[in-house]
Amino acid sequence: MTKQNTKRKTKNYLALGACALIAATALTGCGTSSNAADSSASTSATAGGDMNMSSGSDMSMSAAPSTGSGAAAHAAQGITVSNQWIKAERSMTSLFGTIQNTTDQPRTIVKATSDAAGMVQLHETVSNGSGGMTMKEKKDGFALPAHGSKTLEPGGDHVMLMDLHHTLKAGDTVKVTLTLDDGSTVAVTAPVKEFAGAQESYAPSSK
Repeated sequence: MTKQNTKRKTKNYLALGACALIAATALTGCGTSSNAADSSASTSATAGGDMNMSSGSDMSMSAAPSTGSGAAAHAAQGITVSNQWIKAERSMTSLFGTIQNTTDQPRTIVKATSDAAGMVQLHETVSNGSGGMTMKEKKDGFALPAHGSKTLEPGGDHVMLMDLHHTLKAGDTVKVTLTLDDGSTVAVTAPVKEFAGAQESYAPSSK
């Protein structure tokens, strides 16, 4: 009886030990799963936070250009250019034409730019005091009265393109951008033509 009791006790201890081992394993597994879930949730939350920050950054970046574009140059309303043309030349030339202001407000063309030239200026032609004519920069720009016009012509006011990047030949086209006093711009595409006139000299001191 004593031996049988001992065997039974030993079996019971073994059974209890096995149950304890199984329970411990189950708890360890649950703990690992829980930690993994917590880690996954934490990673997900962090990723979500990063995405939100990234989204906020994108919005901020997109807002900045929007603000900038509001202050940047925009197409002028009610200002048109007609009969525009450019003289065929190798080093410097001029843009001519008629600029019409159909608005109720007077405007002034304050500058001009072109990818075809290294320098572009607004010029007027004046007497040089010895019977000839000289071109010089018109620093106050070209005034455009309300519902009025301004004519750019050989021997008069014109847009001067200097340091041409290449020879302009008859049949070519040149793009020039005129900027007004309110920051708006007028894009002009002018054909290049042969012209024997407009041989005035340029006064370099007016650069």
